[in-house]
Amino acid sequence: MELGIGPIVTAGLVMQLLSGSQIIDVDFSDPEDRSLFTAAQKVLSVIMTVFQALAYLIGGAFGTLSIDITILIFIQLIAAGIVLMLMDELLQKGWGLGSGISLFIAAGVAEQVAWNSLGLVISDDGKYHGALIALGQYIAEGDAMTAFDRPGSLPDMTGFIATAVVFVIVIYMQAIRIEVPLTYAKYRGFKGRYPIKFFYASNIPVILAAAFFANVYLIGQLLWSRYNKSNSNFWYNLIGTFESTDAGLKPVGGLVYYLTPPRGIEVVTADPLRAVVYLLVLIVACTIFSVTWIEVGGMAPKDVARQLLDAGMMVPGFRSSPKILEKLLKRYIGPASIWGGVAIALIAAFADYLGALGTGMGILLATMIISQYYEIIAKERLADIHPSLRDFLGFG
Repeated sequence: MELGIGPIVTAGLVMQLLSGSQIIDVDFSDPEDRSLFTAAQKVLSVIMTVFQALAYLIGGAFGTLSIDITILIFIQLIAAGIVLMLMDELLQKGWGLGSGISLFIAAGVAEQVAWNSLGLVISDDGKYHGALIALGQYIAEGDAMTAFDRPGSLPDMTGFIATAVVFVIVIYMQAIRIEVPLTYAKYRGFKGRYPIKFFYASNIPVILAAAFFANVYLIGQLLWSRYNKSNSNFWYNLIGTFESTDAGLKPVGGLVYYLTPPRGIEVVTADPLRAVVYLLVLIVACTIFSVTWIEVGGMAPKDVARQLLDAGMMVPGFRSSPKILEKLLKRYIGPASIWGGVAIALIAAFADYLGALGTGMGILLATMIISQYYEIIAKERLADIHPSLRDFLGFG
């Protein structure tokens, strides 16, 4: 799992941008076109897995290795990437709920939070790694306040509280929505609502931003390891400079440094410029990805208007015209796509600044994914009650 979901997300982003910008012509209503598009995305995912595996090995992410060990690790990374892709496809085919990528993210974040809360390995400060376990040790020693500010980058109670606060904030903001009233032309008396959430693009902007930052980090690491270990090349220095530590390469300068979140209050106060630059870049990235994804992902006002009309829905008091319905939806979808992206970036950044367990982006994603699973179950129940709405709800 060293490469994680990065190759799959990157391949999906590239294919969606190609189809959304109509560089490639895809008719998603045609099963053959959908099949070709999916196959092309799988091939690109394998290519990205190979590329990132080579970049990790050439960049020295695992240290200096012999040829045979290098080949074995390369095969392992490729095999893991393919297995991950197949598990994602398994859920997409209907053998489960949601998507594999979302499930992998939630599981990974849950593991990190559990380990950083309850880890039973002795850390550098002589206490257990887990923040909650260490709190009990510090209380027994009469030094409870140290549990809120442990030395180094060890998980502490400040991060644990920040994690809980982020969960509450995201769950609350997930519920913020505007509901457009609908009626069903075929069934008189049927009334429904189309919800437009504040987080209209869901967790897609932060997933894409994380993938983008990871790819920049990977390229910077590769260039520094191969060509710039002496930090003598000005242009390579702009991309990123690193220093070797026991935990691996640590960014200390360049673009990569400013795209790596400063985790913990001490790190933020030591270099506030880095915190400000990271926040601004994250806001811009999440906003751009949010607006772009809505346009290419079939969530734009014109796309939603067509879907509603094709499903036989209409808004009371308005004519059943695509242009009129699109104009109505644009009032809400436009601001939601922009300000939702900004809010996601702010929550993720400040969670990192407070040292939340599992990274700010991770906690944000896990919370939204859990909420999405609840909505999926609710939609399935609605589809069972009203079978005529199955196509509109996406159950075919």
